[in-house]
Amino acid sequence: MATGLREGMASIAQKGLIQPKEALSEINKKNNSLYIGIPKEISFQENRIALTPLSVALLVHNGHKVIIEAGAGVAANFCDNDYSEQGARITFNKKEVFEADIIVKIAPPTIEEIALMHKGQTLISALQMGELKVSYLKALLNKKINAICFENIRDEGNILSVVRSMSEIVGSTSILIAAEYLSNVTGGKGLMLGGFTGVPPTEIVILGAGTVGEYAARTAISLGAEVKVFDSSLYRLRRLQNNLGTRVFTSVMQPIVLEKAIITCDVVIGAIRALHGRSPCIVMEETVARMKPNSVVIDVSIDQGGCFETSKVTNHKDPVFRKHDVIHYCVPNIASRVPRTASYALTNIFTPILVDIGDMGGLMNVVWSKPGIREALYIYQGHLTSKDLAAMFNLPFKDIELLVAANQ
Repeated sequence: MATGLREGMASIAQKGLIQPKEALSEINKKNNSLYIGIPKEISFQENRIALTPLSVALLVHNGHKVIIEAGAGVAANFCDNDYSEQGARITFNKKEVFEADIIVKIAPPTIEEIALMHKGQTLISALQMGELKVSYLKALLNKKINAICFENIRDEGNILSVVRSMSEIVGSTSILIAAEYLSNVTGGKGLMLGGFTGVPPTEIVILGAGTVGEYAARTAISLGAEVKVFDSSLYRLRRLQNNLGTRVFTSVMQPIVLEKAIITCDVVIGAIRALHGRSPCIVMEETVARMKPNSVVIDVSIDQGGCFETSKVTNHKDPVFRKHDVIHYCVPNIASRVPRTASYALTNIFTPILVDIGDMGGLMNVVWSKPGIREALYIYQGHLTSKDLAAMFNLPFKDIELLVAANQ
């Protein structure tokens, strides 16, 4: 148990001996009070927010202070009044937000926002390795920021918490998007996903049997569609079958079988992820050209380059384009289409971490005791602690375990 935590408990116990029972309920302030800042997202079409009003209420109840930039939650349909009623301070001054000890945001801070940060601050945000520049890292290193990449946070089951949550949302949402663009209103075939008496079901092909593929298949099956799942891994296909609890068509990436399935289906969802670099391009333009008119392609992997040769990045305001008379939906940030749901999912991960930082006497003790947080920490007190980033940009690397041990 951390020394600060022991001393805090001892102090509370001593107060309990001398206080009347009526006063005990008022003792909820902590020695390790945090000052948490939530800036407004300025990244293009980023509608999510890191903390919901009820999470703010929990943090305030635990003795922490929360400052939020005005309008930060509007895109996720949380108004400023929702936060102020739960104890947050609302400010129109972005500089005030960045004076907090801990900054929690979705998109990585810009160079201008990093300039507003102070030395020794803690940052919890995305890293977005595909768009990362060395100038960003050096700016954080010069400020000696403690930076946590939330995509790499793992829970007790060694699962990437944020990635898993967002993948579940994206998988289910991709099927709802497919249903929308199959309808006549958006120039589609005029089909419903479900199969009804005497009417054959819509055929959906899913490329990838990961979390996105699993939840896409789960949603499609529940709506009555006929589903076919392709993946290069038998293990992932077997896991998907077991998790779904029902039998669906599964196949390895056999070119002839895959092409036949794609040219006869109504919807293809590309959900193949790459561990490093670009996602593999699985479907060539010749195959897309042979698909039925007004079919729908949803490339969930577009943020890694896409797995269709015909894909190109779109956005939420102009989400689709047609090529070979096939509707293509290639928006990278699908979770921002349902930002309120996504924000609830994110706050369930961030809030316990913030509570732990306060209860355990600071970030150092949390990093020492929780491997899932330690692996997500890529800058610690001005040192780069990620081997991948150090190798990518040829920067000096320091082992986080040695750094933390040296400070114990």
